[in-house]
Amino acid sequence: MTTDNHRWHRWKMYSSAAAGLILVVGLVTFFTGHWSSVPFYTKSAADYPAKPITLVVPYAAGGGTDITARALVEASQPYLSQPITVVNRTGGGGSIGLMEGANAQPDGYTVTYLVAELTTLPHMGLLPITYEQFKPIIQTNYDPSAITVRADAPWQTADEFLSYARTHPGEVKMGNAGTGSIWHLAAASLEQATHVTFSHIPYEGAGPAVSALMSGFVDAVPVSPAEVKTYVDQGKLRVLAINGSERSQALPDVPTLQEATGYAVNFSGTWRGLAVPEDTPDEIVQILADAFTRGAEQQEFRQTMADHGLGLLIRDSDGFHRQLQQSHDLYAKLIPELGLSRK
Repeated sequence: MTTDNHRWHRWKMYSSAAAGLILVVGLVTFFTGHWSSVPFYTKSAADYPAKPITLVVPYAAGGGTDITARALVEASQPYLSQPITVVNRTGGGGSIGLMEGANAQPDGYTVTYLVAELTTLPHMGLLPITYEQFKPIIQTNYDPSAITVRADAPWQTADEFLSYARTHPGEVKMGNAGTGSIWHLAAASLEQATHVTFSHIPYEGAGPAVSALMSGFVDAVPVSPAEVKTYVDQGKLRVLAINGSERSQALPDVPTLQEATGYAVNFSGTWRGLAVPEDTPDEIVQILADAFTRGAEQQEFRQTMADHGLGLLIRDSDGFHRQLQQSHDLYAKLIPELGLSRK
């Protein structure tokens, strides 16, 4: 072998060895770096929670969702070793907060307070996810819709209110919690059943909608008894009817819509519950379920719910999943019937 050939042979050997070494180092770096970036939940759930937990509320402060969330957090906090922070993510009739919750790391550190809009907005083409992107923890409550006006409004009964709306189509301004929200659907369902036409005015949650009613920017709201009870007790607002199968425990003197007018509306009301992203480990979900269930059992939480007229309904993960599925299927049929689908 000539000197040049010998050198060429040695260069090829060194080059191959170097390439192999680079490949090995690269693979080690990749897998080491990849493992270090794997979220906490894939390594071990034994130390959970190891840092503060965020609870995403997809509506503004002051509404029934926010009130329930904060009361539950306060009652549940003693059963977790880390603090829970409530964060209000408003916008899009609840879609902004729901999307943030669904796309969070599935490590148990972002919990979302699911609202009924999760089962309405997808059918309207306003939300690219469904309840299947979440893993339920527990359901906390259920509330019907209530037709509420100011105390100085000219309508004393639901019949008077609907008669006026029928003879003045589009004149009555009905505030709601955002386009596609459950309270928007409540008003649209009422329109369909009673042959009236409202002017729908969207706000970023029930709280702002009620504030608009108090200020005279809208004439009525179709939100839950819980979201108006304080002002009703103060004599500032008046509830004309409860759109549910039975009277509200919060406002027992107010008739149901069917009692007051004879109309029965195909509307299921609102519900709320806790969930995490679908890939969250079951062990972490169970830790959260235990803590929040114990919190929901506390007298302080139950008293807060009663004081604000919120309907208490506790269901475990399986029960909440059934509620999600039933609600999703109901609105898959109802929304196209109301002509509200944009899909």
